Amino acid sequence: MIRRYTRPEMGAIWTEQNRYQKWLDVELAVCEAWQELGEIPPEALDRIKQKIGFSVERIEEIELVVKHDVLAFLHSVAEHVGDDSRYIHLGLTSYDVVDTALSLLLKESLEKTAEELERLKQILKEQALKYKKTPIMGRTHGVHAEPITFGVKILVWYEEIKRHIERIKNAIDIMSVGRIQGSVGTYIHLDPRVETIALGKLGLKPAKVSTQILQRDRHAEALFVLALICSTLDKIAVEIRHLQKTEVNEVEESFTKGQKGSSSMPHKKNPVRSERVSGLARVTRSNLHVALENIPLWHERDISHSSAERVIFPDSFIITDYLLSETASLVKNWNVRPDRMEKNIHLTKGLIFSQRVMLALTKKDISREQAYQLVQKNSLEAWNKNLDFKDLILQDPEISDILSKEEIADCFTLDPYLEKIDYIFDKVFADEN
Repeated sequence: MIRRYTRPEMGAIWTEQNRYQKWLDVELAVCEAWQELGEIPPEALDRIKQKIGFSVERIEEIELVVKHDVLAFLHSVAEHVGDDSRYIHLGLTSYDVVDTALSLLLKESLEKTAEELERLKQILKEQALKYKKTPIMGRTHGVHAEPITFGVKILVWYEEIKRHIERIKNAIDIMSVGRIQGSVGTYIHLDPRVETIALGKLGLKPAKVSTQILQRDRHAEALFVLALICSTLDKIAVEIRHLQKTEVNEVEESFTKGQKGSSSMPHKKNPVRSERVSGLARVTRSNLHVALENIPLWHERDISHSSAERVIFPDSFIITDYLLSETASLVKNWNVRPDRMEKNIHLTKGLIFSQRVMLALTKKDISREQAYQLVQKNSLEAWNKNLDFKDLILQDPEISDILSKEEIADCFTLDPYLEKIDYIFDKVFADEN
């Protein structure tokens, strides 16, 4: 089913063809290093480069017999190269190739993810600026609190995506390492210069120390970043799902021509794409757990991590790539209803201005506790009897003795809630100018 969510560029990275190609790239880089050190004749290296290749089908056929993927790969390569294949894999162990190649795959995938994050960030910025001064009800615990703007809501997501971009840059650096250090990491059959030369050709740095494998805290960190990214996308999706509720109806996913919402109810328009984002985000978070479990291995290595990594890496990157694309499309094409936002702000008949009334009272030399009690008494009556809160405040003799009609009226306007919006936006964009 993961194929359904695979986009071409990310999917191409995690094909068997590309995985074996990365193995081949490592083997060739090592051959070139050995040639520079005088261990492989230049003419032999030329012949290797001319003939080298592999067949995925042939590798799978050989692996059925030998039960070892790297040996099957080397056998297929040898069939292409001939006698000069004796120079290939010289002094190496399997994971010199596999782990170094995996770093290349992860680095490439992280860089692609960074590109998609930048794209989503730009869309969020455009939407935040578009709705910068569009009032919407701020909600805490799902209950009306005080007005904010829809632009500020989006700006929170924008800033979060910016942090993920910094995290992914760090993850790229963490994963830009390889190891060509032999069976248990001690260079017993290798000249250490081979590692430096070969990894330099591949755009990687040597791990300062390793066992037979690169340590899996690096890989777990990469998946941790993906899990964080998908959790933010889930957060955006959950907000859209809530705002699309019939009772709220402030934002909804675009509904395309010919789309159907229900097999039985023709009127339905459901937030299906957002729900898909939420569902698939759970998979990446679950895969992170597997990556963490892969850190403690037996002694210098065991193979318990390998089988799981063949699932969690391609699935997590493909899902994250898909969800970034889906979220970008959702936000770019959503239907936003400012009129409904304004209507919902006034749904509670002025109750949301209770704090402004309370603070106005405290400026008149009465205690905060007394002001709170006066306002809460009227708030509860307005809520329980579905009355207009402003009318109750105006009719309350204890409050009207303290506040004038003009002062009370000043408490029931949205203007103050918009006064510092520019300040918030300026803070966020200050480091981008």
